[in-house]
Amino acid sequence: MIVRVLRQAEAAGVGPVAVAAGDIEIVEAVKAAGGQAVLTDPDLPSGSDRILAALNILDPAGAHDVVINLQGDIPFVSPAVVEAAARLLAEQPSCDISTVMVAEADVAERSNPDIPKVVAAMAPDGRSARALYFTRSVLYGDAPVWLHHGVYGYRREALERFCAAAPSPLEIRERLEQLRALEMGMSIWAAVIDEAPISVDNPADLEKARQYARDHA
Repeated sequence: MIVRVLRQAEAAGVGPVAVAAGDIEIVEAVKAAGGQAVLTDPDLPSGSDRILAALNILDPAGAHDVVINLQGDIPFVSPAVVEAAARLLAEQPSCDISTVMVAEADVAERSNPDIPKVVAAMAPDGRSARALYFTRSVLYGDAPVWLHHGVYGYRREALERFCAAAPSPLEIRERLEQLRALEMGMSIWAAVIDEAPISVDNPADLEKARQYARDHA
């Protein structure tokens, strides 16, 4: 599955791609498939910390000032999603962190605490928005509800500041680490995507992913 994510990231064509892993078996699997991988401390507290650790190993001189973070459990993430996260950082000078969001497909999703929602101020183009808050709580009213998906783009300096800071009160309350960035005064922008990436979090999800692969072979 991780190799599939690697290939999707490579297809986006936004820059060099590497897998950051805390497990030597994952590193070896990626290298066997011809990809670049780096072994990081398995006890790092978050994916953001792992990305920064890998960045410092692979690019100690700081040649790259932007990094895109993809989780390894979204094997069918579209290259267009990666491009959207990268494009926001290029087009919005005030943006410290970029991410993606999708319109709810079912009204039941707005009350599901496992699905983070984005409260955002939409830009005139209707395809990007400045994030004001993220929550697992129910959002009421007739306004569109946007669902957040954990694809992130960071300016390197913002990633360094973020990882150096302690977890914030809102982050702890909502169990959403991006709230730390907002409490620090960082600007987060979200690109609108048309379809949510399939996430594999349990055996049932894995079977759905396999069926998706068969249907789209």
